[in-house]
Amino acid sequence: MSKEQDNKAIVGRWFKDFWGNPWRPAIVEELAASDILLQYSLHEPRRGRDDVKQFMIGFREAFPDLHFEGAADLIAEDDYVVGRWKGGGTHTGPAFSDFLVGSLPAASGRKMYFTGTTVLRVANGKIAEEIGLDDGVTALQQLGLLKAA
Repeated sequence: MSKEQDNKAIVGRWFKDFWGNPWRPAIVEELAASDILLQYSLHEPRRGRDDVKQFMIGFREAFPDLHFEGAADLIAEDDYVVGRWKGGGTHTGPAFSDFLVGSLPAASGRKMYFTGTTVLRVANGKIAEEIGLDDGVTALQQLGLLKAA
């Protein structure tokens, strides 16, 4: 397999086991570089395996049905893999204050469903960076944290 095919396989596993439902916490140790950077517009950037794992634990406690999946084939060039995705979840868990613009009270029952595009950098068989641009405005409106104009 080519480097690009190998990287797409790594990212495919990451998307399935980190962002899918159920998630496998062990995937962070398996596929993330020790100093991984995870950055999306809705949340503060996360750095390192422990920070990334704690982020996902809290996100999934608040949104137990959280699930994201691919919306198109992955595209790879050299160390980079680009993926389009869709997904969301229902806030039925504890209060959640990880959004940059506000917090949700416990079990608000609000649903979010949105899309995005992510660029991942794979180095030495590990995900070194995951930087995404998501439709955070839609998610925040659905959660009642932003009002439509």
